[in-house]
Amino acid sequence: MKRTLIPIVSTVALVVSAVTAPAQTPAAAGPLPIQDNSFLIEEAYNQEWGVVQHVSTFQRVRGAFGWGATFTQEWPAPSQRHQLSYTVPIQRSMTAGGARTGVGDVALNYRYQVPMAKGSSAAVSPRLSVVIPTGHDAWGHGSGSAGLQLNLPLSIQLSPWLVSHSNLGGNWTPSARNEVGEKATARGYFVGQSLIWLVHPKFNVMLESIWSGDESVVGPDRTEWERGFLVSPGVRAAFDLPSGLQIVPGVAVPIGVGPSDGERGVFVYLSFEHAFRKQ
Repeated sequence: MKRTLIPIVSTVALVVSAVTAPAQTPAAAGPLPIQDNSFLIEEAYNQEWGVVQHVSTFQRVRGAFGWGATFTQEWPAPSQRHQLSYTVPIQRSMTAGGARTGVGDVALNYRYQVPMAKGSSAAVSPRLSVVIPTGHDAWGHGSGSAGLQLNLPLSIQLSPWLVSHSNLGGNWTPSARNEVGEKATARGYFVGQSLIWLVHPKFNVMLESIWSGDESVVGPDRTEWERGFLVSPGVRAAFDLPSGLQIVPGVAVPIGVGPSDGERGVFVYLSFEHAFRKQ
């Protein structure tokens, strides 16, 4: 449990040297930087041993009636090498029967942290998700069928103050249904790229972009492609409490470009991260 090709190609080219080269470190030791708190793009850092993260998001598009929210919980299983999580979406939309609010399709996720050379500035964590059809498809809140999603996140520390995150993935729903019950196999893809400016270890300026395409069911065994392109500037900050709890709020303004021209929205992020056992 939420894109341009050119930045992906250039970033993948950098990983060849990044895997074997030691990461650059600041001249002086300081507080650990914010990690694993991006909004639209998935960072390739799994949860540390003994640490759990709770993430809530809220998004609304200007001029649209409805909104969307998600809750995600991430757990090491049991170490950082393996991570299990789930994502529960909540949606509000206008239907023929009036305004409806309900749960969307829940995703069960597994991520594997690929072992890298010691001191590497790169991280890779492929994710496989099983999508459970818990959403009400007649309200447009679900696909009406179980499905699969695959994502390949790649993160690279380009310098002590700049980090790059790249995503490449797709989804497959074999018996998707539309609001009137018509069925077809639906596919989708997404390509994402972000740059994170570490203005301070606890305050970041972010620029994310995501290109996506999804098939929607328009008749029995018939689908049509819908494509979108968003560029999303945002900021995030971290607050570390003496108890060990870290709170990370953030906000972004997704802007539609190309096939999404004219779309504007607001995206709100809130994360709570803490230990659930002694380190």
